Amino acid sequence: MHLRFPKAWELPESAATPESAYLNRRAILKTLGLGAAALALAPRGLRATTAGFPTRVNADYRDPALKPTSYELITSYNNFYEFGTGKEDPKPNANRGWKTEPWTVELTGLINNPIKIDANDLVTKMGGAEQRVYRFRCVEAWSMVIPWDGFPLSKLIKFADPKPEAKFVTFTTFNDPKSAPGQRTGALDWPYFEGLRMDEAMNDLSFIATGIYGRPIPNQNGAPLRLVVPWKYGFKYGKSIVKIDFVAKEPVNTWKAMQAREYGFYANVNPMVDHPRWSQASERVIGAGGAFGTRQKTLMFNGYEAQVAGLYRGMDLRRNY
Repeated sequence: MHLRFPKAWELPESAATPESAYLNRRAILKTLGLGAAALALAPRGLRATTAGFPTRVNADYRDPALKPTSYELITSYNNFYEFGTGKEDPKPNANRGWKTEPWTVELTGLINNPIKIDANDLVTKMGGAEQRVYRFRCVEAWSMVIPWDGFPLSKLIKFADPKPEAKFVTFTTFNDPKSAPGQRTGALDWPYFEGLRMDEAMNDLSFIATGIYGRPIPNQNGAPLRLVVPWKYGFKYGKSIVKIDFVAKEPVNTWKAMQAREYGFYANVNPMVDHPRWSQASERVIGAGGAFGTRQKTLMFNGYEAQVAGLYRGMDLRRNY
């Protein structure tokens, strides 16, 4: 008899987002056409970083119990304030002439291998892309399950070769007010800026996404390089990254600078610490149970407690939110 013991981070099938059109690997390859010609004809917004496609599935991060949200919902219901504050704003606004290829990212700061490199070349140096299925939890108390394509952030850090005094990694996103209508407003202090402690960045779960569902990541979802840290609220996921800087002191990220009472540096998913204006004990599952989604209990560290709780041992998570 074969006994299977589920991992701590797995969702039960009854709680997973339903997905009637989930593409399997063979279907993805067929959709992509397996060639440069198919990529050249791809819809606008899908021609960001194309290196590493088709991706390989990492079975350690893909479980049948985690049923991904539909591609349409992932790519049309999201926050990207550079292109507007409404959930439906990013998709049309990010695809009106904004170019994400070619794209250069700079690795700089307290490292032995500073470099400015094309995003496609970076993916190639990282050994290509793999697919991982992760929970996604927004600070606004809604959630999805997303099959991200990309590479472990730890690979990039090892490539950059940080010096001993580098204790934090920061991520600066693009700044192009001509193309991004949200950046022509004072909604935030642009460009968007995020950071992780070095041990958080080196955790096995930390990821740089270059795709979704086996396709290059669309403009509206943060093409061509997006940070993914699945145990944290979604605002930590810096999009359209242009600079990764290794620094000695804890940085002040964009949301903390704007409103420290509501948004701390760590932003760990914690159902026991409410937002000042709403509870974080449960979440609305996008795509499940009708137009507004069903509600489910929020898991500590978004279900990744076994993998990341040790990073915060001894810390007061009510103060370090």
